Amino acid sequence: MGKIKIINKKEDEKKVDEEAVVETAPKASLKVPKAKIVAGTLHVEATFNNTKVILSDKNGNTLFWTSAGSLGFKGAKKGTPFAASKAGSVIGEKAKALGIKEVDVKVKGVGSGREPTIRAFMAYDIDISGVKDLTPVPHNGPKPKKPRRV
Repeated sequence: MGKIKIINKKEDEKKVDEEAVVETAPKASLKVPKAKIVAGTLHVEATFNNTKVILSDKNGNTLFWTSAGSLGFKGAKKGTPFAASKAGSVIGEKAKALGIKEVDVKVKGVGSGREPTIRAFMAYDIDISGVKDLTPVPHNGPKPKKPRRV
């Protein structure tokens, strides 16, 4: 029917001790790239429902990203200035740990998190060389509906 397994208490104690050593080892909270990065680009996409923040190097390769939703804000709270400032401070903390000194900012969208994100990022003593607005602006828009024939 079934096999009987004999358990040796000494071996189990050794396994438990080894597991405890593995669990107590500190985990690296920040992955640091090998190349030293001094300047980068901060992309802020502020919509009515969320705020996304991406930090990239000058070539456009993403280093870090976060959003109000990934920080735990849910529903309508994701689009608030407070949630956007929290996202900006998280990216600022990571950029400071990486050693970034100067950043260009590119803002896209019409949400309420545009300015609070940049203000929270500036609190980490990183110079902002310029802010560029990349919000798409409609020119002429879609064709209107035909008039109704009765």
